This record gives sequence, structure tokens and C-alpha cells, in this order.
Amino acid sequence: MTTTAGRLLALLGLLQSRAEWSGPELATRLDVTDRTVRNDVARLRELGYPVDAVRGPGGRYRLGVGGKLPPLVLDDEEAVAIAVGLRAATAVVGIEESSARALGKLEQVLPDRLRRQVAALRDATEAGPVNTDSNVEDPAVDPALLTELAAAIRDHQGLRFWYREEPREVEPVRLVAWQRRWYLVGRDVGSGRWEPYRVDWLELRRPGGRRFTPVEPPFDLTEFVVREVARTGWAVHTRIVVHAPAHEVLERINPAVGTVEPRDEATCLLVTGGDSIETVAVWIGMLGLDFTVAGPPALLDHLGVLSRRYAGAVSGASGVPAR
Repeated sequence: MTTTAGRLLALLGLLQSRAEWSGPELATRLDVTDRTVRNDVARLRELGYPVDAVRGPGGRYRLGVGGKLPPLVLDDEEAVAIAVGLRAATAVVGIEESSARALGKLEQVLPDRLRRQVAALRDATEAGPVNTDSNVEDPAVDPALLTELAAAIRDHQGLRFWYREEPREVEPVRLVAWQRRWYLVGRDVGSGRWEPYRVDWLELRRPGGRRFTPVEPPFDLTEFVVREVARTGWAVHTRIVVHAPAHEVLERINPAVGTVEPRDEATCLLVTGGDSIETVAVWIGMLGLDFTVAGPPALLDHLGVLSRRYAGAVSGASGVPAR
């Protein structure tokens, strides 16, 4: 570090990034002596920063609770990463304005060099449309609701809410963001069943549920959400017989599309869905395999329209008028 002020900021950044540091570790990272580290810690304390010393070989330091903390201490990569994340978030329905405000505030507290880098990144990039695979608008994200759900998870506080017009009481364990949707994973108090709940489909009830002792879910949360949403979490659901072995279908689909159940050596059942029949039709058409659809009726009607439209397109290209 070329200046004491710069070195103190770097020291604060290190203390914020980890619970504890030994004196030699800090000296190595800052390229100074152990004595300089002790002197810099003393300067930070004089400035009001609560740096605690832990006795032991080499001494250990940690940033204490309370007192004055720096408004923001970021290195170049951290500043760029936050700017990119906030820039992308301006395309997420419900938090566009708050993300833009946060990006503006970030620039205000950065030193001139980093501010110029972040401003250049902001001015040189555009946020394209996020939802390009559905004809249904993304649901708005309610930051206040997400905050309340996160607090209930943190405090092990039960929740009561209406979910698709049904009353539920749930012990919440995690929020999962997937496919531009937010899901609350929790255990139903009455049945003990684990379920993912789309946040934009629930309405909190007052008062909430009782405090609970958390139980660790017996599965990977993200995989659980993907699997259960394919089964119950879409606005449109369908079960499709694919005329190919299960392993071949699994090789062709993204796990987010649905679940595959073997029927025999030559066919399998694909359970899938989407926010609209048009989206479902696109997904199953991309399989590149023969399939049979039993329903729902609206999907069958739409597939009939598509088949006539595509047949007409081929006939038109060959010079033969479509019938």
C-alpha cells in the first residue's frame, strides 16, 4: 500500500470479509510487518472502529459488533460484480426502480477510480428482455413480502397464508429463486408434507403461525423445487407419452422442463407444464421426438392449430397450396 489511508481501508475490507484474521495473515495480505498491522489496528480504534484482539500465538483480530463501520469497502472486482448484478436486476419485475436507485447510491460512495469504472460499465450495457421463452408476463416481485418471508425463516416463525384460495399453515425453511419466480419451501403443519409455494400466489394472514424448531429437509432444496414445480407449480400441466426410451428423453431435456417416468423399453411419460399452453407446446416440440398428448383440451386445440400452420408453411414453400 502506498499510503496509510489506503492501507487502513484495505485492512477494514479484510476484517469485514472474514470472522477472524491472525496478525501474520494480515501482514502477508497487506505486504507489511506485524508491527505495522498492530499500529494500523490501533489507528482504526482511534477512529472509532471496534477491532477486537483475541489472545493467542500471533494474535488474532476481528471486527467487533457496533461502532462505526465504513459505508462501503470494495475492491475492483467486487464493485464490478455488484454493479453487474444491480444492472441485471433492473430488468426484474417489481424491483426495477429500487435496483436502479441502489446502483446510483453505489456510485456515490465509491472512490473516483472505481466510480468511473462502474459508470462506464453502466453506460456501455443494456438490459435486454428477461422473459423470452413465455408469452406470459413475469409476476412482480414484492420486496416487502420477500423480506417478511426471509425474517420468518430466520426467526423460525410459522406462517399462515391463503394459497390459491386455500388456507395453509407452514413452517418456512428457504426461499428459492428459479425461472424468474420465487418459491417458499416449507413443511405443512397439519400433514408434515414438504411443498414449494409460489410467492406470487400466496397472501399472508394475520396473525402468523407459531414458532417452531426447524427440521432439516431430507432433500436438496433446489432439486426439490424443480421437481415439484414440474408436477404442480405451473399454470398449465400435461402428461405426455414420448415414443422413446426414458434415458433418451432425459439426455434431451433440461431438468427444469419436467420429470420423466419410464413406461417400457420404447416409451416414457413426461410430466411437464408451463405458464401457458403456447409455452408447453414449444417445449414439447423441441424434444425432436414423436409424442402423444392426452390433454388438457386447450393444449390439444393449440397443437392442432400449430400442425395446420406448419403444414401450410411446408406446402407454401414447395409451391403446393395448403388445403
